[in-house]
Amino acid sequence: MSDLRFTDQHEWIRTEGDSGTIGISDYAQQQLGDVVYVELPDVGKTVSRGDELAVVESVKAASEIYAPITGEVTAVNDALNDEPGLVNSAAMDGGWFLKIKLSDASQLDALMDENAYKEYVAGLD
Repeated sequence: MSDLRFTDQHEWIRTEGDSGTIGISDYAQQQLGDVVYVELPDVGKTVSRGDELAVVESVKAASEIYAPITGEVTAVNDALNDEPGLVNSAAMDGGWFLKIKLSDASQLDALMDENAYKEYVAGLD
């Protein structure tokens, strides 16, 4: 069973066992506008929660994406190199950024579940 969690910076992580898939929320991609470039980390890179993980450039701005959890990057979504617009069209599935092996799954407890995130975003408008 997968578990979906969100940060207050609009990153999401969907975990299955000791691995997770990371991307940005639909709300975040809407705020960015058309994504034109995504800079992804190298496979094998170890990151701590809160570290810069990737960079997204859109027609409006460049934004850093931060690690929602500590771990090691095990895969990146190479499709974003050729089609960065996947972040806009499929932010919560095909537009994922990377996969990570979790170092400390208890860090997930500090993240919002889907309902809490929806309430958080509703308070931003």
